Amino acid sequence: QYPPMRERIQAEITRVCDSQRFILGSDVEAFERRFAEYCGVRHAIGCASGTDALELALMAAGVGPGDEVLTVPFTFFATAGSIARLGARPVFVDIDPVTFNLDVNAVGAALTESTRAIMPVHLFGLGADMDPVMDVASRAGVPVVEDAAQAIGATYQSRPLGGIGAFGCFSFFPSKNLGAFGDAGLVTTNDDALAKRARLMRTHG
Repeated sequence: QYPPMRERIQAEITRVCDSQRFILGSDVEAFERRFAEYCGVRHAIGCASGTDALELALMAAGVGPGDEVLTVPFTFFATAGSIARLGARPVFVDIDPVTFNLDVNAVGAALTESTRAIMPVHLFGLGADMDPVMDVASRAGVPVVEDAAQAIGATYQSRPLGGIGAFGCFSFFPSKNLGAFGDAGLVTTNDDALAKRARLMRTHG
């Protein structure tokens, strides 16, 4: 993919190097706006990696030590790792044998008084069955944090993935379908208050 775009890419890299704006800045803000528009969400908050996106979303959702987060074992280890790094406990829910995504029938049985979030994974661009997940989360009063690292541009019943739950988390690791030069990530949300909280946490408050 690189050779046909080499001259354009090199020109942009040169421009960024000349500006000396390597962290955040106007280029990141422009990307956030375009990404939010593309994904049909109100807010997009860039960060250092897909793993950081997961951690940032969980932190903004109030997840911390002693809490439980429901997720799946069939995923890249950053999904569960982001939960564990906050001192919370990943609680694995079985996957559907056809889609390999979260088995929504098993979610309700895994809920406890310590559950603070549900983290479905949209695997290989195929969205988890979000309506039942959102119903369970609403009844339990917990937020849904979508691991959409492999789902940019994908939809669930005509709705963009990453814009259904409280947060969507994206990765721009070079092997993803929108890859960065290096590592990068992004959090999406339609909630103004959560977006403000995530932006504050991104820059250490």
